[in-house]
Amino acid sequence: MTAAPHRVHGLALDQVAPDWPALTLAELAPLLARHPALGAPRAIAWHSPRPLSAAALVDCAHGRVFIKRHHRSVRDLDDLAEEHAFAQWLRGRGIPVPAVLADHAGHEAVPLGDWVYVVQAPADGLDLYRNTPSWVPLSRLDHARCMGAMLARVHAAAAGYAAPQRRTHILVARSEIIEACDPVAELAAQLPRRPGLAAFLAARDWRGELAGVFAPFHARLQPQLAAQPRLWTHGDFYAANLFWSGAAAVAQVTAVVDFGLCARTFALFDLATAIERSAIAWLQAGSDRAHVQVARALIDGYRGVRALTAHELELLADLLPLVHVDFALSEVEYFHAITRSPDNARIAWDTFLRGHAAWFATREGEDLRAAVRSV
Repeated sequence: MTAAPHRVHGLALDQVAPDWPALTLAELAPLLARHPALGAPRAIAWHSPRPLSAAALVDCAHGRVFIKRHHRSVRDLDDLAEEHAFAQWLRGRGIPVPAVLADHAGHEAVPLGDWVYVVQAPADGLDLYRNTPSWVPLSRLDHARCMGAMLARVHAAAAGYAAPQRRTHILVARSEIIEACDPVAELAAQLPRRPGLAAFLAARDWRGELAGVFAPFHARLQPQLAAQPRLWTHGDFYAANLFWSGAAAVAQVTAVVDFGLCARTFALFDLATAIERSAIAWLQAGSDRAHVQVARALIDGYRGVRALTAHELELLADLLPLVHVDFALSEVEYFHAITRSPDNARIAWDTFLRGHAAWFATREGEDLRAAVRSV
């Protein structure tokens, strides 16, 4: 019997063919030969349905590992070294982050052909949300509170980590554009270093469209961002990037995974991203997208560990309509220049970047922001 072809999460609550081929035992044999303590690969126990790389749990003769493969155009050795250094800093300060396993030569990332591979220890706990796509709201408020508390712990542990900003913009949750006094001018200044994004924008009135994204929100928000203390942040903190002690509502977070989007931003940026990822049903048509109680639970959990002032709650609410912009632009760049997916690039620009901001100007979006201010 032939196994069903591997599918990954699409952009519309669907399952689609992957941009990157699934990992195979044959290709992993030379990689795992560099890890003699693991022994030979025996079976692939699970393929990740996440679309931006290829990853799998692999059973070896002497244990199970998690392996992720990136194309060199997405992550090179220096890019991965930035992620690993931040994750290791957090791990050294008590955050449960799975260890990256160095090979026999001490390398934490291994280039083979067009690919770069990383081998990690499996995360502790249950991967309860591994089949949940991005932008599907949490259904358990207790889990949302635990998630908020762990995010606050991550931010406390990140204090003092002083590495410079990420080298790449590709699939990284940065914040320079929303922080700029003139976001359109800031993006224009970046485009010579981002030719793939420039090529997509060349066919559009991007200046006018981007100005329209910022016009309702930016003047109130931007002056406050300059005063925010810089902090390295996770950038994609939602339930599927956490492992859990059990399936019950009282479960605790046992591991934090996937630092691929991490960057030097600020704490409220990361909290706003968590709310944007976890409390709004973006993939649902029509109204009733906002899950206000989930947003409140995330904030309650967070401030149970790190206090939030009334001013910070106000800023958090003001940040929500624009927190996604820098990452949305990186997705446009990725889909247009790397995977050559024009339909996905248009979705990233029109539906993600422009559509999400516009939703916050609706009554439902305004009500969610009001609820954040009044937590």
